[in-house]
Amino acid sequence: MSSRSNSVTYELFTNQMPSAMSVGNAEMFMARERLAFDRAALYTGTPAADDAIGRGALMHKTSDDAWAKYSTLPQEPNEKLIADKFNEQRLGMQKLIDQGYADVRSKDQAKVNADATEMQAAFSEFAKTGVELRKLQFEHAKAAYDAGQAQFSMFRISSIIAIVIGLAAAFVTWFSLRSRITRPLDAALAQFGAIASGDLRRSVHVTSNDEMGALLRGLDTMQTSLIDTVRTVRSGSESIASATKQIAAGNVDLSSRTEEQASALQETASSIDQLTGTVKQNADNARQASVLAANASEIAGKGSHVVSQVVTTMGEINQSSTKIADIIVIIEGIAFQINILALNAAVEAARAGEEGRGFAVVAGEVRTLAQRSSAAAKEIKELIDTSVARVQSGASLVDEAGRTMSEISTAVQRVTDIMGEIAAASEEQSSGIDQVARAVTQMDEVTQQNAALVEEAAAAQSLEDQAAALRSAVQTFRLQEA
Repeated sequence: MSSRSNSVTYELFTNQMPSAMSVGNAEMFMARERLAFDRAALYTGTPAADDAIGRGALMHKTSDDAWAKYSTLPQEPNEKLIADKFNEQRLGMQKLIDQGYADVRSKDQAKVNADATEMQAAFSEFAKTGVELRKLQFEHAKAAYDAGQAQFSMFRISSIIAIVIGLAAAFVTWFSLRSRITRPLDAALAQFGAIASGDLRRSVHVTSNDEMGALLRGLDTMQTSLIDTVRTVRSGSESIASATKQIAAGNVDLSSRTEEQASALQETASSIDQLTGTVKQNADNARQASVLAANASEIAGKGSHVVSQVVTTMGEINQSSTKIADIIVIIEGIAFQINILALNAAVEAARAGEEGRGFAVVAGEVRTLAQRSSAAAKEIKELIDTSVARVQSGASLVDEAGRTMSEISTAVQRVTDIMGEIAAASEEQSSGIDQVARAVTQMDEVTQQNAALVEEAAAAQSLEDQAAALRSAVQTFRLQEA
């Protein structure tokens, strides 16, 4: 009954209403196209006529779309006859309007007026057919509505009868099941109340094999399982309380030791930071000392080269002094020979007597000069010998200084090498201490994390409290003596 009523409503919504709307739109837009033609006819030969023709073409398309939509909907045989007539007249009207558009464009006012007169008569017949088609659609819709109303009235009567029968059946069922359900249900509710209050000592009595009996047997099974669970939980809570107490005590001790370790690691990290700074400073000093030693080695090399040049120069001076000494010896020999010659000349002058006095005087002066030259040559020779001795001594000292400078240069080079090794070792020590510092920092972080874990593990104290609460809660259940 309900499905039939629903089908009638569906028919009205999906067929009758869309059909009436589509036919009405097709007729209405055809009428609006005719009005567009009338406006074009009134303004023949002006731009307004072309504008009216454009709007008329749009109305034409809209009318065709509405009729195409109507053609897809189901139609009764008598409706189809009128619809075909309506469409034939609609197409005839469209043909007349198109001819009228052509006459308007050709500006033939006489033909335009004739088209308008013919179009008025055709549209009158077209409108009558439209009224006839809509009247038939209304009759179909009214028939469907009347059928729906009849079905609804039948459905309402059937529903009232079904409700009355249902109420009677419910009353009979309630009366017959009252004794079979109410008492066992009251017993079950009482048992549930006892369980809710923690009393598990009451037993469940089952007197029937129906659904309520199955319910009571299930309740008895549940109570037995609950009793076993309570006994197990009570025993477990005692064990958990004891274990958590020991864990809490151990966690307190572990927390204390972890805090001490964290403090020691922080102090170690601080000391290593200071040591790292000192080692880095030593490494910098070693690098600077290595640079200074390299500079000193370079200066010592230059000094050794200069001393070598001095030794060479002193040797040349010594050779020159020796040559001068040889020249002085020659001069001394010449002075000695001159002295001998002067002596001989004096002897010969004495033999010559008065005639040789002048020559004797000259010979005496020459002898005196030779003696003075010999004395001066001796003094110069002594000075030259002293200078040669001093130059030789200086050359020896310069040679020794050269050897000493070479030894100094070698020693400075060794010092430079050692300082380089010290600088490299200091760099390695600094790198190693940095690694140790990072390791200590990581150990400190791990210790801090361990401390945090210890604080989290300290939740065992809370677990102990929860175990005590669980034990207290389980003790509220009263069991039969085993």
